[in-house]
Amino acid sequence: MNLLVMGDSHGDIENMINYMEKLENFKYDIIIYMGDFTDIETPRGFNQKDITSILIEEIKSLGKPILAVPGNNDNKEVRKLIEDIGINIHGKGRVIGDYGFYGFGGAKTPFMTPFEPTEDELKRGLEKGYKETFSSKYKIQITHNPPYNTKMDVIRAGAHVGSNVVRKFIENKKPILSLSAHIHEARGVDVLGKTFLLNPGKLPEGYFGLVEMKDGKVKGRVLNLCE
Repeated sequence: MNLLVMGDSHGDIENMINYMEKLENFKYDIIIYMGDFTDIETPRGFNQKDITSILIEEIKSLGKPILAVPGNNDNKEVRKLIEDIGINIHGKGRVIGDYGFYGFGGAKTPFMTPFEPTEDELKRGLEKGYKETFSSKYKIQITHNPPYNTKMDVIRAGAHVGSNVVRKFIENKKPILSLSAHIHEARGVDVLGKTFLLNPGKLPEGYFGLVEMKDGKVKGRVLNLCE
């Protein structure tokens, strides 16, 4: 199974539209959206739900199943929308073939953004989603917040700002793959124990991830559509 991983659009409709045709050139079975469809500020006459609806319609044009978690900038209306249209994996699990996808969105920040769950809420949500994938052969963890003290959570100043809960959940449950986002500059890949880690970077800058999974083995890379 191959995954197309993208996120952190922050309401940038123009670049999303421009990139869709290019993304059609790659092979993947499922699209994973990592959150932050929108930003706190929206263009005049639009709200966050409007922006998200447009972005999702563009993603749907690729013709593949979509799984998504909300980001810390995605308000209640956005979270309800992705639930209502059936792509939400936040606090849930979904089994597709041999693969169980479970996830949780949002992230703590210093900026009081719309969706900042506590570490305890994050833990409970991941546990709930994981239980719903228990029968699957291989597990994939999807969180907006990256695991602490990895390449996925390093800000420009050099500090690690990710979640201890996300890290511990990976160490305890040992999914074959953990996807995260949120820290745009920390795009790339890493390994934690036997779990492959990937942060696809910020889509408006052209970055996205491709993951290939076969027989429990994972290969992944981050590419740029502008190159």
